[in-house]
Amino acid sequence: MKISVELTLTPIQDDYEPIIIDFIKALRKSGLTVLENPLSTQVYGEYDKVMQILKDEVEIAFEAMDRGLLHMKLVKSDRSDYEPHF
Repeated sequence: MKISVELTLTPIQDDYEPIIIDFIKALRKSGLTVLENPLSTQVYGEYDKVMQILKDEVEIAFEAMDRGLLHMKLVKSDRSDYEPHF
């Protein structure tokens, strides 16, 4: 089953940028389709692979921060080729 996931990682601390950068770089190296914009990162792929990679990489990111949150949206379909119709 293909899924699309939108992620917004928010470390709640002064030195937050390296944690976000490391998280995105790890996702890029994962073999998943990864698209980025200023507000979020989207990943696309097979459910089991995406969820395993996210489990591992979120744990690493959470261990690197004092406090933080991850906002995640899941869609059951691969929306990586979406283009607005307007």
